[in-house]
Amino acid sequence: MKTFGGVARPQATLTVRHLDTNDKEIRNRRGLLGFLGIKRPDVRKAHGCVTDAYVALLVDELQADQAAHSTFKYHDSGTGVGAEAATDTALGTPTAEARDAGTQIEGATANIYKSVATHTYGGSFAITEHGLFNAATAGTLMDRTKFAAVNVANGEKIEFTYELTVSSGG
Repeated sequence: MKTFGGVARPQATLTVRHLDTNDKEIRNRRGLLGFLGIKRPDVRKAHGCVTDAYVALLVDELQADQAAHSTFKYHDSGTGVGAEAATDTALGTPTAEARDAGTQIEGATANIYKSVATHTYGGSFAITEHGLFNAATAGTLMDRTKFAAVNVANGEKIEFTYELTVSSGG
């Protein structure tokens, strides 16, 4: 967990895997890896930005008996180019396609929340952002993550793996 001004903040990581219509990894179209002539998988890793809205909801849940946290599983993506910020409440430019409900599991350790969803695109997009929400439409944005564009064609897929690490201690 990072600290800023002595305040601990959760850390988020997003892994983006580009898949073809048959669920096979698409190899990087930007060239060959080294002199071996091997194309590498088109996989991106990015660090997310946990939003103020999510932090406020977390504090509210600690004060009252609410169950909103168990619903943070809806993955959305977009083509927005604006920088991510803690004040974000939505994606910059959503694709306007339906959100996907992801799995909700523990990550590699007990302090990692992990959600995985695969989206099949109904058109061609340069996907540059991902958001995790607590509802299939509208809802609270937990995290917005920006990354280098993944150019998808109609029928291609992206598998999003979102992991939030929350650490204890001083």
